[in-house]
Amino acid sequence: MIFHSSFEYSYLCLPLVGFIIGLLASMIGGGGGFFFPPILILLFGIDAQVAVATSLAATLPICLVGSVGHYRKGNMDIRTGIIFGVAGIVGALTGAGITGLLTPGQLKVTFGAYSILLALHMFINNVRDQRKIKRDEVIPESSSAKKNLLGSVYGFLAGIVTGTFGTSGTAPVLAGLFALRLPIKMVVGTSLLVIFVNTVSALGAHFLVGQIDLTLVYFLSFGAAIGAFSGPRLLAGISLGTAEGRIKSWYALAMAFIGIVMIVG
Repeated sequence: MIFHSSFEYSYLCLPLVGFIIGLLASMIGGGGGFFFPPILILLFGIDAQVAVATSLAATLPICLVGSVGHYRKGNMDIRTGIIFGVAGIVGALTGAGITGLLTPGQLKVTFGAYSILLALHMFINNVRDQRKIKRDEVIPESSSAKKNLLGSVYGFLAGIVTGTFGTSGTAPVLAGLFALRLPIKMVVGTSLLVIFVNTVSALGAHFLVGQIDLTLVYFLSFGAAIGAFSGPRLLAGISLGTAEGRIKSWYALAMAFIGIVMIVG
């Protein structure tokens, strides 16, 4: 169901929230949907089901603008993106159905548990890779068979997460692309392509089973689109070098923190 909620003065903060999330998301490879639901639920008191569907709609401008920007910069592995995306479509349709079966409380706790587990997975893999780098061990490139397998598994998981939590599936997409050991700028661009496909699929399903608040979408999308437009340009001028490991660790820490807040909040 699509509706317009009544205006509240607190909504004037949403364009700024959208801009910050859009900017950071387009620089780290997310659609921003991972952060939209917790913000809407915890800070604005929005019902969990409404927050999920509304987050998907507000995420689209970030995914679209960010994908185009990174494609132009050459930061995109199309083949890997297609593998993730096709599996994600199936997962997104499945996840949209799961949302309708959970209560708002169950949705929050499940989201929190998923965030913590995935953060641990990303952190452990990153620590293992960094130890190999310090020992001057060569980290082998993933084979085609491994890419297809990981792409299908992580893509399907990302789709389920997108449809269920409205988070764009950013975390499992990044975890999967990091597991393939792609360069971080390629991870950023490719993940936005995958997330765009997942978000479109999940949003289509939520038109039938979810509740989308267009008032919130307008405020969030305005700032998010501007932020997503700026992100790829800023990233192009940054030399990441050895900072990749720290970026992965901080991202995993942020995921774990949000997961804990959602469970106890």
